[in-house]
Amino acid sequence: MNAQKFRRIATEEAWQIPEILQEMRALAASNVQDPDLVLWRILLGDTTPSRETIRKLLDVEGDRLKEMDAFGVDVHLLLLTSPGVQMLPPDQATTLAQLANDRLAEIIARHPRRFAGLAVIAPQAPISAAKEIDRAMNKLKLNGVVINSHTNGEYLDEEQYWPILEAAEALDAPIYIHPRSPPPGAAAYLAKYHLEDAIWGFQAETGLHGVRLIMRGVFDRFPKLRIVLGHMGEGIPYWLHRLDHMHRASAGSQAAATGALAWRPALKLRPSEYFKQNFLITTSGMNWNASLDFCMRVVGVDNIMWAVDYPYQQTKDAVPFMDAAPLSDADRHKIYHGNAERVFRIAPA
Repeated sequence: MNAQKFRRIATEEAWQIPEILQEMRALAASNVQDPDLVLWRILLGDTTPSRETIRKLLDVEGDRLKEMDAFGVDVHLLLLTSPGVQMLPPDQATTLAQLANDRLAEIIARHPRRFAGLAVIAPQAPISAAKEIDRAMNKLKLNGVVINSHTNGEYLDEEQYWPILEAAEALDAPIYIHPRSPPPGAAAYLAKYHLEDAIWGFQAETGLHGVRLIMRGVFDRFPKLRIVLGHMGEGIPYWLHRLDHMHRASAGSQAAATGALAWRPALKLRPSEYFKQNFLITTSGMNWNASLDFCMRVVGVDNIMWAVDYPYQQTKDAVPFMDAAPLSDADRHKIYHGNAERVFRIAPA
């Protein structure tokens, strides 16, 4: 196989701006106790790996492009690194989100064939966030939205956040739900072995977010809404059979026993059907053929996109993995670039 014939679009590539980094630095230096700050206090520490990670987040147009060229990566889909602006007061978060989106549009304008981008929003101000989605998609011509999972321990299934979902559906803006640490109450059970971040807490928390959206009936209300999850779907594909079985069994038994509403809202489809219809997944940080093969069989090749998860994961691992994965050329084209072009409206090469 000649790997160079495949265009490579990486779809979960983190970046940062100095103004938001400054706010994270202030939070990390404060007495605030929050699970996200455990990682940020490490990232902002005086060690060579920490300094290198921060440098890579800030340096979008320098060494990042050199690394992309070295490994034949054509496009980075940029998203503001977790937790975005979601730990900040609503007004400040809204202003900084707008600033970041303006900067992102400027970067893309300078390198239109190398970068695409997801708009960051402040979910803690839902009406303003919906307006920013409109601005980002219509004026800035960005490619979707990133939300770093929960906001103050709340999730997008809560109706106060539905203006965001309504705007995203109306504007055909896919929402990438990116991980962050679980809220303090949940993270307390993960702290003993430092499990609150990428080793377990990130995917457990983000997977919960996806399942809550399904179980609330969000996709009956917003049937064209598209959600993107990284890391091979944050564990949800593995559980689809059990989600279907237990939702059907518990809903039926509860209704029969009480004659009242079931424990969960009634759904028009099975949970697995919403996942296959309204969700897409990326390979970020999951360079494992067994997982890729399983997800292809369960969710389908048309719902999978390649990603590196730069700079937290290594390009030198992600490219050889996808180049050598046991796929047909047609499927490799879809995962490497075709699905991303379609979903995020990235112009073909």
